[in-house]
Amino acid sequence: MCCKVCDTHSSVSLCECAVRCVCSSLCRLSGCRVTQRGCDSLASALCSKPSHLRELDLRYNHPGDSGVKVLSAAKLDTLTLLVEHGGENRMKPGPRKYGCRLTLDPNTAHRELSLSEGNRKVTNTPRREEPYPDHPERFESEPQVLCRESVCERCYWEAEYSVPARGGVYIAVTYKGISRKGRREGCWFGLNKNSWCLWCDKHSYYVRHNDNHTDLPARPSPYHRAGVCDDGAGAGVCVYRVGVCVDRPAGTLSFYSISDSDTLTLLHTFHTHFTQNTPLCAGFRVWGGCSVSLCQLE
Repeated sequence: MCCKVCDTHSSVSLCECAVRCVCSSLCRLSGCRVTQRGCDSLASALCSKPSHLRELDLRYNHPGDSGVKVLSAAKLDTLTLLVEHGGENRMKPGPRKYGCRLTLDPNTAHRELSLSEGNRKVTNTPRREEPYPDHPERFESEPQVLCRESVCERCYWEAEYSVPARGGVYIAVTYKGISRKGRREGCWFGLNKNSWCLWCDKHSYYVRHNDNHTDLPARPSPYHRAGVCDDGAGAGVCVYRVGVCVDRPAGTLSFYSISDSDTLTLLHTFHTHFTQNTPLCAGFRVWGGCSVSLCQLE
């Protein structure tokens, strides 16, 4: 069971949630914004009545050390308690509670791509090749780069992209084993079954997976907080921000546009079955004159 009432601050709701949990064999509260107060209610329920609970999943919450201690003291010997990936940031609403920090992997970057800002920004430099050494994980023909870190069970990140009058970028998620050699279908994000992507330019979005292309009705809106604005005639460089959320257990990959007010608007969700124990990575395909920066989440 997943008791969503634990998102509330009502003591009655918390108590009801705790009672329902101990009456079940499996209680999934992952990402439900459970705090120490919720842990106190759960511990009280565990101590006050016979429990059938065998596994309590509190990952991606903020129980704090005291919350974990009170549950550890109250739990039955047969109860498995899961509390990984906790922290104060897990109290944020929506997908941002799954925020993770990513960096670009220079060993995967195509030689037309220049990395900067501590491997957090990638720029396409078509008239200059970077002196990267040969590496088996480097994209040889396609202007793409992967992030160093694998995407965990639930992960959210944001990226800002800047584009001139023409050009665009792919914001992608791919299995780490995607081909790095040759052209087109084998290694181009979105043209194969191993990758999913969102195309972004100044005027439009579309998504692609396994060469299935879907145009999206939403239009990009410049993210003026970045300090770079269009020139009114549409010829200047604009900065836009998008968000990406992977939920492997749920089998979903969602893309969001982000407004100046930091409001997330869902653009598209892929529903799929991610291959278990196969690493997933964030990736970017960057055309000439464009750049992508990984954002620091507060």
